[in-house]
Amino acid sequence: MKNLIPFIVIIAIVIGCNSSKSGFNATDSLVANDTIKIENDSLEYQVIIIDTGFNSWLVSTAKPRGYYSERYLEDRNYIYVQEWNNRVNQPSRYGIDLYEMRIDYDRNIHYGYEVNYLIYNYMIYFQIKNNQRLSGFVPRP
Repeated sequence: MKNLIPFIVIIAIVIGCNSSKSGFNATDSLVANDTIKIENDSLEYQVIIIDTGFNSWLVSTAKPRGYYSERYLEDRNYIYVQEWNNRVNQPSRYGIDLYEMRIDYDRNIHYGYEVNYLIYNYMIYFQIKNNQRLSGFVPRP
């Protein structure tokens, strides 16, 4: 049984864990409300992204799968998630509208390419859409 850990309320990415699996072979499926969901029967981690406009941005603007190495995506995701969580912990400074919940991302867990690809691209999309900077890197698709 998959456990789901939501980390954004209205704009949601969800990672679920099942500790007995070791690989990630996922398929994308578009569901209602511009939601991207990656899952299959032997899923170790699950990503659900709900944000109007993200799917069309991903298809039309984001670099294609394979453009970045998995290591690159993992390193950037770790930086972005650390800053995201820092902002969640400072609601008086950053507000609660954009940074509602912590993201449970552990750099010691192998999430696989597809999960890291979607998280990375969502972080880029989020920064561009909301005029935010989660690191010293300028977010570029």
